[in-house]
Amino acid sequence: MSGGVDSSVVAGLLKREGYDVIGVTMQIWQESQRDPRHAGCCSLGAVEDARRVASILDIPHYVVNFKDQFRRAVIDEFISEYEAGRTPNPCVTCNREVKFEELSNKAKELGCDALATGHYARIEFDEGRRRYVLKRAMSAKDQSYALYTLSQEQLARTMFPLGSMGDKHETRELAKEFGLPIALKPDSQEICFVSEAGGYREFLKANKPEMFEPGELVDTSGKVVGRHEGVASFTVGQRRGLGIAAAKPLYVVQLVPSENRVVVGEKDALLQRDVLLDGVVWSGAVPNDAPMRVEAKVRYNMSPQPAVLKNDRETRIVFDEPVHAVTPGQTAVAYQGDTVVAGGTIR
Repeated sequence: MSGGVDSSVVAGLLKREGYDVIGVTMQIWQESQRDPRHAGCCSLGAVEDARRVASILDIPHYVVNFKDQFRRAVIDEFISEYEAGRTPNPCVTCNREVKFEELSNKAKELGCDALATGHYARIEFDEGRRRYVLKRAMSAKDQSYALYTLSQEQLARTMFPLGSMGDKHETRELAKEFGLPIALKPDSQEICFVSEAGGYREFLKANKPEMFEPGELVDTSGKVVGRHEGVASFTVGQRRGLGIAAAKPLYVVQLVPSENRVVVGEKDALLQRDVLLDGVVWSGAVPNDAPMRVEAKVRYNMSPQPAVLKNDRETRIVFDEPVHAVTPGQTAVAYQGDTVVAGGTIR
């Protein structure tokens, strides 16, 4: 229970269906945000909201301290990825290492048969594939992209009751029906450990100031066209904040931290068909060497595009048509219909 609308409604739904429900909130990060949209899903204020909801629903509520685990698994990786010139996805890391690993283990210790969360996705057992599969939610707020790392054991012990909801409005109406005071609470919009004031750059500066050594901005031919204030200030596909004037719009096309360089180019330089993956998790399929027709996405808000998933010496997604701003460190996920086939980190 994160203190938000979604997980609170899940607790209410499961209790109404007759389950013996225990509410658990992870304490992973402390901050003092004023704006609830930036307050983080597991902040001190969120813990209090979750406690109030559990009291109204008349269910036990526990707070588990995962701050050390979160720091090691999520924060340290976040910093090291930016240092290496990649753009990490901390929510995917948190799902993999904390929510569905540490929290799942805690659920077992508490004697629970399943872990239920407020994610918008679906889990089914596919008789044809003979395995549990992760599927897209019925609503537009589909979060399967960030959940591709779930193993067969985790999928078997996880419930996503909101996966069949029509939209977020329906969830909020249920919160009102249950008499929950967080029915109109806004969704968290930012990374939970990054303040709304300084953003991720200020967070990185506070933790690793040496990442912000000034260096050269060069075009794709190697010509110096400007200066930057640190490679970690940029991500592939970025247009704003380059601090240079040009006849045509320029974008960040590559980060080279070993040379402290940021490479910029025109929009066409961001088009790419071949996407190489690391840390691949085969969710809805057993890996084999045969190319597989899929639809894939390299960003959360991107519509899946036709592609071929190849798994010979390395795993890669080859799109039928070039896609824009493939970003190292981000997530690529392949689907067949509504089913997640595989996903990995973009190399």
